[in-house]
Amino acid sequence: KIFENKLAMRAICQQFKQFHSIRKCPSLTKNDVSVGKKGMQFVSFSTSDDKRIELSYISDGIAKVELSRPSKLNSLDMPMFEAIASTASKLREDRSVRAVLLCGSGRAFCTGLDVKSIMSSAFKNSSRLLSRPSGYGKQNTEQISKGNDENNEIGSYESAVGNLAQDVAYLWRDLPVPVIAILHGMCYGGGLQIALGADMRFSTPDCQLSVMESKWGLIPDMSGSITLRELVRIDVAKELTMTGKVISGTEAAELGLVTRCVDDPMKEAIQVAKQICERSPDSVAATKRLFQETWVAPEQRCLNLETQLQRQLLASWNQGAASARNFGWNMPYAKRKEFSIMDEEEK
Repeated sequence: KIFENKLAMRAICQQFKQFHSIRKCPSLTKNDVSVGKKGMQFVSFSTSDDKRIELSYISDGIAKVELSRPSKLNSLDMPMFEAIASTASKLREDRSVRAVLLCGSGRAFCTGLDVKSIMSSAFKNSSRLLSRPSGYGKQNTEQISKGNDENNEIGSYESAVGNLAQDVAYLWRDLPVPVIAILHGMCYGGGLQIALGADMRFSTPDCQLSVMESKWGLIPDMSGSITLRELVRIDVAKELTMTGKVISGTEAAELGLVTRCVDDPMKEAIQVAKQICERSPDSVAATKRLFQETWVAPEQRCLNLETQLQRQLLASWNQGAASARNFGWNMPYAKRKEFSIMDEEEK
């Protein structure tokens, strides 16, 4: 009982300090609070000395999302979880964004869960992390109205299926633009799962990577069961997860965990992002959706989705603009369109 009382008092003191710092923060505005499902309010903690995410734009249409907790090697506490999910959610709705660069400040990309911070209020934090939906995912009301019928082929690409722990990684897949993770220093546990949620990963050769959850007697539960299967063989995934061993960026590239190793991954990421921005935003978005929804799908589903997406691209303004550039006419692209996908019964 004495032990339980001490834990309770510690949690109360922490919550009081947190509330006091928010109330006294002069920079806290309505923009720092986002309203999710059922009116839940999430605070991004964007005080001058306690930012978790730095969002900037390094070029037209290229957003840079930087994990910004360098004193703790960008480890994941509750404000970091909320800030990452909130940022991904906001970028998803911004049709002016053409590509996203995801990186970490300081000596590491992200070293995973801040266990000490999370355990300071274990029941409350675990409940928030594991309850679904998180409030940040995009709702597909058409799919929800149809229920969970296994034959329903409206894409889960647009549905709010994850909890908060999963959404910090999974939501990057939900963005209709390419997300490139830039890895350096250390990329452990939850940090690696966040990186695996990106479309590409450029790493320094000496970056250290690990599926480290087994060190704590846990499994990778931040969408790792989806992202790992797309990148490595099942025996490799099992070995990395069961052992929790640390591998280099060079070895990760050989296994397929990272796209490639370069001495300056940020420079490489910017170059690739600019190349992608030269293409139609519609074809880029359609390509991402096509591969993510068909990579492990039945062949008939793959062929059907190809046709549906292509029909919406043909004779569109952006398809014409892309074609004109092959003849030296530099026509501007319009903002990215939304795609409508139907199952075969609806057609």
